[in-house]
Amino acid sequence: MSEFDYESLGLVAGLEIHQQLDTAEKLFCGCPTTRREPEEAVRSFTRYLHPTKSELGEMDEAALEESQVEREFEYLAFDSTCLVEEDDEPPHRLDEEALDTALEISQLLDATVVDEAHVMRKVVIDGSNTSGFQRSTLLSQEGEIETSEGAVGIEDVMLEEESAQRVEETDSGVRYGLDRLGIPLVEIGTKPDIRSPEQAREAAERIGMLLRSTGKVKRGLGTIRQDVNVSIADGARVEMKGVQSLDDIEDLVRLEVKRQVRLLDIAESLQSRDASVGDVQNVTDTFETTDSSVIRGALDAGGRVFAVPLYGFDGLVGRELQPDRRLGTEFSDHAKRHGAGGIFHTDELPAYGVTDEEVAALRETVDAGPEDAVAIVAADADVAEGAIEAVAERARVAIEGVPEETRGANEGGTTEYLRPLPGAARMYPETDVPPVSPDPSEVEPPELLTEKVERYTDDYGLNEDVAEQVAYGRRWRLFEEAVEMGVDANLAARTLESTVTKLRRDDVPTDHLTAEHFRGTFELVVADELTQEGVPELLAALAESPDSDPAELADELGLGSVGEEEVRETIVEIVERNEAQIEEQGMGAFSALMGECMGALRGKADGELVSDVLREEVQKRA
Repeated sequence: MSEFDYESLGLVAGLEIHQQLDTAEKLFCGCPTTRREPEEAVRSFTRYLHPTKSELGEMDEAALEESQVEREFEYLAFDSTCLVEEDDEPPHRLDEEALDTALEISQLLDATVVDEAHVMRKVVIDGSNTSGFQRSTLLSQEGEIETSEGAVGIEDVMLEEESAQRVEETDSGVRYGLDRLGIPLVEIGTKPDIRSPEQAREAAERIGMLLRSTGKVKRGLGTIRQDVNVSIADGARVEMKGVQSLDDIEDLVRLEVKRQVRLLDIAESLQSRDASVGDVQNVTDTFETTDSSVIRGALDAGGRVFAVPLYGFDGLVGRELQPDRRLGTEFSDHAKRHGAGGIFHTDELPAYGVTDEEVAALRETVDAGPEDAVAIVAADADVAEGAIEAVAERARVAIEGVPEETRGANEGGTTEYLRPLPGAARMYPETDVPPVSPDPSEVEPPELLTEKVERYTDDYGLNEDVAEQVAYGRRWRLFEEAVEMGVDANLAARTLESTVTKLRRDDVPTDHLTAEHFRGTFELVVADELTQEGVPELLAALAESPDSDPAELADELGLGSVGEEEVRETIVEIVERNEAQIEEQGMGAFSALMGECMGALRGKADGELVSDVLREEVQKRA
């Protein structure tokens, strides 16, 4: 049973699904979309980014706040990095392969394609793009998907360039890799039609299935991201970014509702107390002889301690909003955005080496009474003052209720503050890329994965679980090729899914296996030059020696298929060697002897043939 009545609370939610496309080239240049390791970088360069005004002369609030944190951005360049990726050359025309795939996706979503698609610039100055903006193109609108709780509208489908991959934080800023920058990406935004955490997950699963149905999207960690927008009737729209797993969506929606309900309760209490936020003050002298390691460390490094009195806030700064997150944690998030390590507040003091006497002195210094709270920041002078000002501003908003903002998803379904919600001022036209007139009639919508599962069960006799495993997997095309070649459907499915999974669990480097390895293996099976029992051993060997030819490696390993006469000779030899056991156990000895026979033949013979011949020979002697 849910903790909340979502209908009475007026829950409204929507999704933004970001999916990388599996194209040969990037969206605005001819560079490959292959991911690289940071160690493969051949050089690097640095940039400082600053916000710019829109064509209407407006400044985006989110970009403005980001610019207040001075950071250096370092970019790792690879042997494939081009001038477009470095922002030293204008972008090329929109990639046609990416455009066609996005049109397929639009059709699957029943979205209406625009007559003319224009590329826009979206201001992004967190360093994730060398240019300071992301290029984005509205491709289609007004689609719809079905869920068990009703239809969910599709607001729009955008074709965008992926951002650079954050590699690590540095002392001076952030280091990014340029291998990901520019990979084609579709962004699918739903309308705010979602009314429960369960429906949010179901809608995301449905969209994910449609995307994978194209067979033209990248797979693996980080290739698809879900952003979730949530609000309740008396709350505010909050965008939660970076959701990696569908399993997290329900928790994120449920816990965001909880956070907004708690914030509204706190605001009601603050308003009833006539709460207010005082002026920021330098309280360094109060902690001149402190034994608190955090404050002492800041002071010894030449730092300062700044405080803000929160009148009427006593007991509320420590109020829990989400598991392990309190109103004070929200304040701390804002302080951290300005370079501080966090905050202390009187709802949790004395603690962390701060004494009762220091708390009393702090309250007296800022004129805080027993119903008031005080928050402090200890850091470099400029950092501490800016951070405590940010805390004061967040406290003022707490009196009003729930702020609109963008938040980052954490493990467990909690979130943390990232920045204000972006506005329309962050978008302006891209003048270097000409518009295109997309024609959806030039592409055919693909077979849905759900339809593929049904076809595999009906046409190939696979059970539903195996059919779903193959259809939703990455090698369904190889499966269909194998069946077309004459390979038994169940053997093909087992080889491409369960056999590979078992080999991976045995620490075989299955990521080295290519489509050509599988095709060559299946060709040997069809030609009766390799038994199904020999398939796992050959694939394991190919994974360890990926440059080898399947047929040559099978011969080298002695995995060639043998005839019935040789099979019988081997089995008779084993049976005669174990006649005493057969006389004693009769057919009870069959199982042990079967294992010995298969081991002796080492995958050279079909298991069914070995079983039939062994049973016959044992029965002669039992």
